[in-house]
Amino acid sequence: MARSQETETQTPATPPRQAPGTLGVGMVGYAFMGAAHSQGWRTAGHVFDLPLRPALAAICGRDRTAVEAAAARHGWAAAETDWRALIARDDVQLIDICTPGDSHAEIAIAALEAGKHVLCEKPLANNVDEAEAMVRAAEAAAARGQMAIVGFNYRKVPAISYARRLIADGRLGPLRHVRATYLQDWLVDPASPLTWRLKREHAGSGALGDLGAHIVDLAQFLSGELITGVSAVSETFVRERPLLSGASAGLSGSADTAERGEVTVDDAAIFTGRLASGALASFEATRMAAGRKNALRLEINGELGSLAFDLERLNELSFHDHTEPAATAGFRRILVTEPEHPYLEAWWPPGHALGYEHTFVHQARDVIHTIAEGTAPRPSFADGLQVQRVLAAVEESAAKNSVHTPVPA
Repeated sequence: MARSQETETQTPATPPRQAPGTLGVGMVGYAFMGAAHSQGWRTAGHVFDLPLRPALAAICGRDRTAVEAAAARHGWAAAETDWRALIARDDVQLIDICTPGDSHAEIAIAALEAGKHVLCEKPLANNVDEAEAMVRAAEAAAARGQMAIVGFNYRKVPAISYARRLIADGRLGPLRHVRATYLQDWLVDPASPLTWRLKREHAGSGALGDLGAHIVDLAQFLSGELITGVSAVSETFVRERPLLSGASAGLSGSADTAERGEVTVDDAAIFTGRLASGALASFEATRMAAGRKNALRLEINGELGSLAFDLERLNELSFHDHTEPAATAGFRRILVTEPEHPYLEAWWPPGHALGYEHTFVHQARDVIHTIAEGTAPRPSFADGLQVQRVLAAVEESAAKNSVHTPVPA
């Protein structure tokens, strides 16, 4: 991707300063994702032998009382109320962005131009233009030795990482189908309040960006291929909701039922796609599936076998080897807790399961190794941009009565 003239001619930023053997982390945001990322940074060095020790230097949020309470709860040494002040701190070398999508581009670009490494939550941005600007900034920063990484944490589930290894090793042969769903139910009740996730100006999209971004990334990560085109439908089932009373907590909040506001994002999106090899893919993302709390499911079918994964059984893979005799062939359960499996050499004895929070520990581990060793960041801002292009194509297709829409290369 070509860089803008402004990016190419700007004065290089000063490389990040850090105490020997330490990576100072500054985080913007302290709610759901802020708590999860804090757990990852706080724990990684106690589990893995790391080339740099993460130091929780400062956490940032607009509400002084709330951010100071979050700093005390999650182990941050200091609190800031202005992200620009956070970026300016000498004890911060990496900015971790856990804010709504409407601020990702501004914070990430400013941090990279100031010489900091960046970890940014998914989806990378609220639209393709913002994501492209972030990639240009990341490319310029890479020449100065800075890393820009997007937080697709489900790549860090050991079973998902192992599934990627099996597919890359050819155990499924040429791929035929990828099937992915991500189902939640926290918006089934029409009285659920109008949080920021239901406003396009803050979230970019609804279930599509919140949940669909994960399964699009996983489909491309596992298959090793890009999605080249999509055909989509989407729907907003509840078009007005009670206004939020006070701050939201996680995915919920209190509603003021006297006033209502417009929901400006999708509640659900369903789309089909085609991979570069010609394999077919199907996707469903919804926050209106009653009884489904966090049900992410994947199945990949190839000429030689199949793999299936269910996040609610995240220590397991289902694997079918189609080359075995039909009389004994079938799906078998792989318990992904052996020290030979990804990330698990540092954890518990075989059979002792991990959970959701450990994906953020693994993410912190990988970010630290990437920075210390100077290896290519994965997933990179370019990976995040590719997902953003798929999401944009889905929205375009849904707006045009499901017409097949190519995803720009």
